[in-house]
Amino acid sequence: MFTGIVEELGEVTAVERYADSARITIQGTIDDAAPGDSIAVNGVCLTVTTFAGTGEFTADVMLETLNRSGLGALAPGARVNLERSVRLSDRLGGHLVQGHVDATGTVVSRSPSEHWDVVRIELPASISRYVAEKGSVAVDGVSLTVSAISPDDKWFEVSLIPETLKRTTLGARQPGDEVNLEVDVIAKYVERLVAR
Repeated sequence: MFTGIVEELGEVTAVERYADSARITIQGTIDDAAPGDSIAVNGVCLTVTTFAGTGEFTADVMLETLNRSGLGALAPGARVNLERSVRLSDRLGGHLVQGHVDATGTVVSRSPSEHWDVVRIELPASISRYVAEKGSVAVDGVSLTVSAISPDDKWFEVSLIPETLKRTTLGARQPGDEVNLEVDVIAKYVERLVAR
């Protein structure tokens, strides 16, 4: 979660391009970032995969993000807006996750790519109305963006970058494994308020 208040201007120092992704290195003055932290780069939430301790960090960017934002056009020397995620006291990364599991789902398939995995998860009917493409969902407590949903609401997909694969249980989940699902609490409150 971000406030939209830019903390500083950083500078792109390196861009590695792959067939289906890119790795961007940015120099800023943020001195307390660590792998796994969220930093908005030109309004796009990226996960820090490496941090030099000198304000320089690296982030992986999936093809979907490159296609839907201006990050694909970045080159060394480009200036970018940087903002760290906020906690309830001052920063909050991802979305509001309560830790209240709404249902369990089953991993249906896993499609590894060179630089990320696409994971398809069965979507229980009891919560399907709360899951929307480009909406948020927590899978085993990991805040993720729904990248695709089936026309019949039977499954949804999330795309996992290497840092997520490395730092969470989702890196080891295989077809047939059960995962905890938590939908965006805001959707549930909206439904309840509208019903009244």
